[in-house]
Amino acid sequence: MTKDLERDLGLPSVLAISIGAMIGSGIFILPALALEIAGPAVIVAYALAGLLVVPAALSKSEMATAMPEAGGTYIYIERGMGPLLGTIAGVGTWFSLSFKGALALVGGVPYLLLLFDLPLKPVALALAGVLILINIVGAKQTGRLQVGIVVVMLAALGWFAAGSAPSVQSANYANFFADGIGGLLAATGLVFVSYAGVTKVASVAEEVEDPGKNIPLGILGSLVFTTLLYVGIVAVLVGVTDAGTVAGSLTPVADAAEVTMGQAGVIAVILAAILALISTANAGILSSSRYPFAMSRDQLAPPSLSEVSERFGTPLNSITLTGAVLLVLIAFVPILDIAKLASAFQIIVFALINVAVVAFREGSAEYEPEFTSPLYPWMQIFGAITGFLLLTQMGTVALQGAVVITVGSVVWYFAYVRKRVNREGAATDAIRRQVGREALTDVESEIARDANEVLVALTKSDGSARERALIALAADLVRSDDGRVVAVRFEEVPDQVPLTDDMTTQSEADLSFETRTEALSDELGVDVEADEIVSHDTKHAIVNFAEARGVDTIVAEHEPLRLRSRLGGDPIDWVVRHATCDVLLVDNLGYDEPEHIALSGDGGPYPPLAVKVAGAIAEANDGNISMWHPGNGSDEQQQTIDDYQAELSSMLSVPVQSTAFRTDGGAPPRPDLLVRRGADDRVRNAVLDDGPTVPNPGCTTITVYPHESRRPPLARRLLERVTF
Repeated sequence: MTKDLERDLGLPSVLAISIGAMIGSGIFILPALALEIAGPAVIVAYALAGLLVVPAALSKSEMATAMPEAGGTYIYIERGMGPLLGTIAGVGTWFSLSFKGALALVGGVPYLLLLFDLPLKPVALALAGVLILINIVGAKQTGRLQVGIVVVMLAALGWFAAGSAPSVQSANYANFFADGIGGLLAATGLVFVSYAGVTKVASVAEEVEDPGKNIPLGILGSLVFTTLLYVGIVAVLVGVTDAGTVAGSLTPVADAAEVTMGQAGVIAVILAAILALISTANAGILSSSRYPFAMSRDQLAPPSLSEVSERFGTPLNSITLTGAVLLVLIAFVPILDIAKLASAFQIIVFALINVAVVAFREGSAEYEPEFTSPLYPWMQIFGAITGFLLLTQMGTVALQGAVVITVGSVVWYFAYVRKRVNREGAATDAIRRQVGREALTDVESEIARDANEVLVALTKSDGSARERALIALAADLVRSDDGRVVAVRFEEVPDQVPLTDDMTTQSEADLSFETRTEALSDELGVDVEADEIVSHDTKHAIVNFAEARGVDTIVAEHEPLRLRSRLGGDPIDWVVRHATCDVLLVDNLGYDEPEHIALSGDGGPYPPLAVKVAGAIAEANDGNISMWHPGNGSDEQQQTIDDYQAELSSMLSVPVQSTAFRTDGGAPPRPDLLVRRGADDRVRNAVLDDGPTVPNPGCTTITVYPHESRRPPLARRLLERVTF
């Protein structure tokens, strides 16, 4: 029996955790870096960054109340959007927190050096080493220490703001937007990481009392408070110093405090800064090292990263790896680049958080949040779009870093994760169900479309049995619509033989063909018209005749490639690509009132034309349809397929059953007739494989090729291939 965590964290504790996770580098380091980019407009940059965090804060609040025991941004994104984006989010968040920890140390040490004359990087590396060892042996800051640090920071910053406000000079705000909208957006992106801790409380959501109320209030309340604090402190900082004097400074708040409050103010700021930044760095190592640990447990990373030290009770390998990355960043990456990369990865993660909420809401997974984000889905769409737009304004370093991490994560997923993980996210199921709904709408439209006239293109003279099979098949297609079958014998003569009037004289074979066709018309109870055409190029003749008559469908027999076809291309393939109507290609093994019709699929929705053809033939022969589909998908995928097939069955007037087959062996019972999708060159060229191979049916097979105007868009076919 498992133990439950006591829900004893009230709203004040939630606010303290969230505020404490945010205040650090955002106020003690970044204002000077952002001031170089945007000038006094850095004040607006902090306000704008806080505003752009709101959608992610609302989304994280919703997911935290739906899954209070899950904890962690990576978990939400992985469960919502699947292992691929989960891998990207896990790696991205890990790097973001690592960069934030490095930023806190590289930016915090200069405040310490105001008291002691020491070299910056060696001290930062030494502090990082100490913090890594602390995390390895298991010591971590307690909740009381965190609250104490927050109180000291707020007291020092409040004293600084109150004592410095009377010294603000309006002249320091001159040329407020001198660096333009580009500078403002670049600075906004840079300081975005200041708000990264706003959703940290979600990781302890299981311990929050009344989470449906306190989590969103705590997250949004701390965001509003911290945004106002940032804007107020930065406004004072800019207003009390001469233009440009703190831009690029390593200790901007201490510099401003020295101007207005003297040495006592500087000491207070130094104390607050060192406490805040060391606390931030320690929390960064603690939390970032848990991402490789969590990913390893989910099989997205090697098992060694989830091993817990027997001696210390901590994930030694995960902390060591994170510590190594931290040391490399401190030693070799400039502070401005660290800040840009930390913000860039945080922007990506927050954008994915917004998309994850949409995935959970639209998917079929159990999802019952106590708090729901207002203005759904527009709030999430706004957050995702503005996040990625902001990313484009942050310069080459941030973009290159984001691209490298994303591409690296994708490569890792396909090289390591894909063969080990068979999960899928809520987004996949949501997209799959939407694709299924669109496919059902197309089937409904296709069934409602009348089949007025079908052309049977006969290109061989090898006996009446094959002719009869094709004509009987075409008759079944048009019978319910009282349509007509046009059976045409196409004769091809060499190019050097002129097409003279003599060619139009009917031979005995032609007369015999027309006699047989007339008899079939009476036998089948369908109007059948016979004709003969002589040409130099059969494939052009078929397409031209079909276009001139305005037929709805061409029925033709698959032919083995002859030498001429191998040199000039498959003529039937040419007909498929150039016909102005649907084309049905028949592997003709006979057609004698088929009753058991198999509708074969590759796991995705069946082509509307294939459904219509199978339904028409089954109805004409009082038969039934068996829907074949691969049976090796996930449980969610199988449930969606079952729901889709149930809806599809209700549209047909004949009995329907579902039959699963394995693509790695075995086959369902042999039907009388198989109807299947023709290869889609658009998809085949866009993805590596063309789906599972349908078992050899051992019967006549109809391969359907709908006209280009009735094919689903390429994007939807790709989604079908990916999600089904």
